[in-house]
Parts: sequence; structure tokens; C-alpha cells
Amino acid sequence: MDALKVLKERRSIRKFQAREIPNEIIEDIIDCGRLAATAINIQPWEFIVVTQPETRRKIADITDHGKFIKDAPVCVVVFCKDTKYYLEDGSAATENILLAAKAHGLGSCWVAGDKKHYAEEIRKLLKVPAGYKLISLIAIGYPAESPQPAKRSLQEVMHWEEW
Repeated sequence: MDALKVLKERRSIRKFQAREIPNEIIEDIIDCGRLAATAINIQPWEFIVVTQPETRRKIADITDHGKFIKDAPVCVVVFCKDTKYYLEDGSAATENILLAAKAHGLGSCWVAGDKKHYAEEIRKLLKVPAGYKLISLIAIGYPAESPQPAKRSLQEVMHWEEW
């Protein structure tokens, strides 16, 4: 899929078909995440691919706005080593994953992780060593919806030279 088309058409998907995603596609999506921009090339990220329904259900139950994770065939959990720019780096990797999923014809939704009350519980559930910060929980699957939320126009958000 054309890169600009992916950027312009990606939307958050919270309803998924009951269809497995081939491992090769999941690996390609994670590969795109690991190739994200990173401060000083530190690459602090680690990606946990959760496909087990019981673990996805536990993750969904722990979150406040991610209950749909239990219905997605895959949840990618992004952690970053606690470095100066962990949040920026992890967010860049997360966005690459969202865009790669769309390029493969999949839907996805980013559920917040950093600074959330459940971050430590997720870290322990997935046996992540201390010193890593939860960045995001990404539900991925074949979409069962096609939301078209209104977006602000370019003229509303773009300023030339100054505000």
C-alpha cells in the first residue's frame, strides 16, 4: 500500500474479525517498529507479541480504556528501557507499528501505557524486568469496522511562519 495512503487512511479500530494473523505479517510489523526513529540510536524498545486469549483478556481487564484488546487476535506491548527519551522513542516505534498494520490491511488501536496506573501490573504480568517503562498496548487484527471520525482541516491546524 502506498505510504501516503496509509498515513491518510489509518484510523483506530476497536472491533476485529475472529481471524488469525500469519506470523510472517506480525514479524514484519514488529520489524517496522524496531526501525523507528530513535534518539542517539539508543533503540530502547522491546516488543512483546501476545496472542494467547487468556493473557489478552487479563491485559484488557487491567486497562481502563482497552477492554477491546481481548477481542483482537494480537496485542503488541511496547516497553522501553528507562532512558532520557524513552517516551519519544517508544511512541515512534508504536506509530510505525500502527502504520505497518494498516499497510498489511489490518486495523489497530493504541492504548496508552506510560504513566497509567496499570503500567506496573502489566510489567509484572508479562515478566518484564525492572527498569523498563510501558509505552503502549496495541490491539491488532482484521477490522470489523470502518470508523470515519471527523478530522480538523489542514487550514485549522497549519500556520506559516508564526501562530
